Amino acid sequence: MEPVGDLDSRQQALKPIQTKRSAGREVEGDGKKTKDIEEEEEPLSPAARIFHEPCFNVYVIAIAGCKTRINVDVVKANLGHTLLKHPRFSSLQVKDMKKDGEMKWVRTKVDLDKHVIVPTLHHTIDSPDKTVEDYISNLSKTSIEFSKPLWELHILNLKTSDAESIAVFRIHHSLGDGMSLMSLVLACSRQISNPEALPTLPVKKSSNPDPVNSGGIWWTIQLVWNTIVDVLMFVATALFLKDTVTPLSGGQEKGDGLGSRRFVYRTVSLDDIKLIKNGMKTTINDVVMGVSLAGLSRYLNRRYGEDKEDKGATEKKNNLPKNIRLRATLLMNIRPSPGIHALADMMEKGSKAKWGNWIGSVLLPFVIALRDDPLDYVRQAKATIDRKKHSREAIFTFFIIKMVLKLFGIKAAAFLYHRVPNHTTMCFSNIIGPVEEIGFYGHPMVFLAPSVYGQPHGLMIHFQSYINKMTLVLSVKEEIVPDPHQLCNDLEESLKLIKDAVIAKGLVEENSTKST
Repeated sequence: MEPVGDLDSRQQALKPIQTKRSAGREVEGDGKKTKDIEEEEEPLSPAARIFHEPCFNVYVIAIAGCKTRINVDVVKANLGHTLLKHPRFSSLQVKDMKKDGEMKWVRTKVDLDKHVIVPTLHHTIDSPDKTVEDYISNLSKTSIEFSKPLWELHILNLKTSDAESIAVFRIHHSLGDGMSLMSLVLACSRQISNPEALPTLPVKKSSNPDPVNSGGIWWTIQLVWNTIVDVLMFVATALFLKDTVTPLSGGQEKGDGLGSRRFVYRTVSLDDIKLIKNGMKTTINDVVMGVSLAGLSRYLNRRYGEDKEDKGATEKKNNLPKNIRLRATLLMNIRPSPGIHALADMMEKGSKAKWGNWIGSVLLPFVIALRDDPLDYVRQAKATIDRKKHSREAIFTFFIIKMVLKLFGIKAAAFLYHRVPNHTTMCFSNIIGPVEEIGFYGHPMVFLAPSVYGQPHGLMIHFQSYINKMTLVLSVKEEIVPDPHQLCNDLEESLKLIKDAVIAKGLVEENSTKST
């Protein structure tokens, strides 16, 4: 399974940023001599500075459910030997008054008591799930103070319907791109069956040779044409081209991503998704995007029918306007993630690993419609993704923003980053996860649900795989999506309808779900 953010590995050929370091000094720890390599004071990268602009102040949220209560002392002890070894997680972001207030990284001593937060929760709470949901929602109303490195770990030892406890990482996006940050979180975990082994991620199957190098002239012409069209659409969207105003429209006139958001998640069977993938000979990406198309169409059809007298009957009728333009913005890391093994080595041995924010934008059109055949949603998704794979949109949008930054400064680049989400409807992502059960510092995990807040979009949909499960995560502005659990129901029901259609058409047998 490959993430949507990895539409084409050939888009990720940029060189890594080299980090300047001063000489290290040896210190004693755990009976071994290790190097405490202190990083020189280094200015924040332009991309990191963009994430501090008021219109684009973005945080990454990673929610992990555990099978046991979390031992706070054990977590703190392990954080000191892992996460704190990463320079970005042990550095302050301060203004350099000698350089017109530009921000720079300054190493500091980390007080874990200020980063590991354990709220007092009563175990007699009537609705633990709602309590956890409200707690995480309240985090989106606040930011982390600059007096400490910009990350926190919230531990909620409260039993919910699907976990014995919940851990919530909150990390400012200026510390790194989303894929690198998620890789870092996984690098702090180990397999339950083998406590010394890092999690195993599925290996992407090798693709056919690059047609450019194989003499595919027509393929190359199409690539160039698609890229030109996509870049022009990106520029037009930044300047004036807005999505159709629908009940999900939230970014266009709201101005920024501040304010309360609600995070809800639902775990479904990854085997069901694989069954559809095998039956239709598509990819995991195609299936989850097809499920999203179907679920959003069902949800919007209901919302458009709310004002009609017979609401029950209108849900079965087509209430959707024609020619809805609804697009998702995908902020895509155009450089390969450092990988969990490289990050684990960095934290354990002080070695170097690629890091930073190299982010381009991809616009994904979502064709909203009610289909008689549920499989048409997956076919439509496959066509969209195949088309986007045959483009270099992400690389060129990255360089457009980089050029704007050099010519007009941080505020202009941040405005452009903000403008595109303001003119589109939602954000979409699919992230690959471990294939075996893992433990967070010895605490077996039940699920992992990543998301973000601070962007203008009123709706963000994230998919995260873990073992034989897929967790869909919604991050919504409450005034835009007042019933996020209903949207989860629609997505889950859409998956069931598509699976049933695959079986009914004889494309695959139901007992073949274990195949990959």
